[in-house]
Amino acid sequence: MLRRLALLAFAVLLGGCQTSQVNHDFDASRDFGAYRSWSWKEPALQYRPDDPRIRSDLTEQRIRQAVADQLDQRGLRAAPAGTKADLNVQAYLIVEDRQQQVSTNYGGAWGGPWNGYWGAPMYNETRNITYKVATLQIDLLDGTDGKLVWRGSDEQMMSGTPDPQDRAAAIRVTVSKVLSNYPPR
Repeated sequence: MLRRLALLAFAVLLGGCQTSQVNHDFDASRDFGAYRSWSWKEPALQYRPDDPRIRSDLTEQRIRQAVADQLDQRGLRAAPAGTKADLNVQAYLIVEDRQQQVSTNYGGAWGGPWNGYWGAPMYNETRNITYKVATLQIDLLDGTDGKLVWRGSDEQMMSGTPDPQDRAAAIRVTVSKVLSNYPPR
């Protein structure tokens, strides 16, 4: 049951692309051309909140593969086992509830000054809508001093329940967007 909830939560997590907010930040004093290798800083993927309905080995596997593919496309190679990498990579999957007020107006008068006005009385309905927003954040830390040198994140409203292929595709697209500004120009 928990596995199904975790898969459902993740499906909702990256399934919808209704809202997307990509952010990047970096240390301008660093020479990004000097970074050639990378490795995962464990734990490679952290969940906020640490909820078993969100946590999934399948999600982590998909995110790890997508990040590895994108870093490879940018000229960074995975450091061989037992060697120190130039960059350490850590990812975060953050899910939070947000609220929005929605107002709807009903009724109102029709007609004109010559024939009089007619119609139902006008009233306004205001309600709060709660929805979930997922953020995938990727941090790159210097392998020598451990300081953050680059951070990217993409925020999306969660919706839908795609199948495993759709989830994998959504993760690849999201990771590609997050890493689109690496190395910084």
